Amino acid sequence: MHEPVTTASVHMRGRVDGTIDVQMADVGGRPVVLARSSSNRRRGALGRRDGETLAAAARLALRQRTPFGVELSSSGADVSEGVDALHGWGLAAAAIARLSGVVPVLAGVTGPVLSGPALMLGLCDAVVMNADAFAFVSGPSMVAQFTGVRVGVNDLGGVGVHSRSSGLCALESESPLEAIADIFGYLPAHTDEAPPVLVTDDPPDRLAPELRGMVPARDTASYDVRDVVTTVADDGDLLELWPRWAPQLVTGLSHVAGHAVGVVANQPRSLAGTLDIVASQKGARFVRLCDAFNLPIVTFVDTPGFLPGKDLEWRGMIRHGAQLVFAYAEATVPRIAITLRKSMGGAYIVMDSKGIGSTLCMGWPGAQPAVMGAKGAVQILHRSAGDEERRQREEEYAERFLAPWEAAERGYFDMIIDPADTRRELARALENVASRRERLVGRKHDAGPM
Repeated sequence: MHEPVTTASVHMRGRVDGTIDVQMADVGGRPVVLARSSSNRRRGALGRRDGETLAAAARLALRQRTPFGVELSSSGADVSEGVDALHGWGLAAAAIARLSGVVPVLAGVTGPVLSGPALMLGLCDAVVMNADAFAFVSGPSMVAQFTGVRVGVNDLGGVGVHSRSSGLCALESESPLEAIADIFGYLPAHTDEAPPVLVTDDPPDRLAPELRGMVPARDTASYDVRDVVTTVADDGDLLELWPRWAPQLVTGLSHVAGHAVGVVANQPRSLAGTLDIVASQKGARFVRLCDAFNLPIVTFVDTPGFLPGKDLEWRGMIRHGAQLVFAYAEATVPRIAITLRKSMGGAYIVMDSKGIGSTLCMGWPGAQPAVMGAKGAVQILHRSAGDEERRQREEEYAERFLAPWEAAERGYFDMIIDPADTRRELARALENVASRRERLVGRKHDAGPM
């Protein structure tokens, strides 16, 4: 937990009538342009002047290269103003969109956020919601009118829905501003600045022998990958974002040897760590966030591949899976991948392999980089074999292909490490690549998969 939120006495557009108040605030010891709505006035309805105030605040954040925070509770655009209120929302949306990738934009939701202004939340890098929060574009009455389905506000857009299903809510907290302060603590003020370095007494060369037994030898056995992450991190540090959305992929912020890093890890406890559409979206979104704000990305790999299914293919598994490939391949920050156990099929490529540009790839002795498991491979290669021959072939396949040594000989793994050395090797690697910079080729913008 970082320092509490304090606000300055200087208000932007303080004499302008409206429900939005903008101040320069100290959030977790960092200056932030903070816009807060008041639900006591017209239930927080946003009029044209509120939109203009939000736009002015966003322009100030851009000009000063200062993070932008929003604490919002609003019944939507002010109906009494008609199209003027919609115009104001458009001004605010355009100004906030221009902050993307330049300064961090975080939002805290403490009540309803309805209709058009709800889309503002989708423009933010991360959203924190408390138990009273709910957000939707079309409310229960509209849903009932068009679909005949009656639904309550919490079932339609409550914090549980946005934490588990929509992926809007990155964190649940009864004090959204304090949670925002925690997130800001890992991020730089703007994209041209390095993340803050944490002072820690945790030695960078600390051995972690407990890691040797943390991943079960049986490749179908489950474990919590967060135990691996917190063992490697400084003082067990891990701020997990979107923990209930696509839980088969862990994304979070951490520190190793004082360096702020973004962590991406397959979670065997959920769907065996397989990737699907929402996991690909979650990973891609997080990788792009880290890349925008100069956080090295540490990827812990243990996945049998992509989740098969007709419905997934029809919904666009190819297109959405490519989002994660594209995010990693496009990233310019240092990227370190550590294969703990399984790394198979298309998921091997996607989870920051050497082929798509990982800076450093390490593997544990039990790592299994392969097209597929032994049983599936033998079924394809030796279909007519009897049971005894099939068992023998599976053993031969596992010995030859389900081991990291051949991948290391070809340069796909830079090193095979003792699990106990993981923190030490990771800290050393981060120190070596901390000053890495990559010159970008000029272009209008990418046209990657959406």
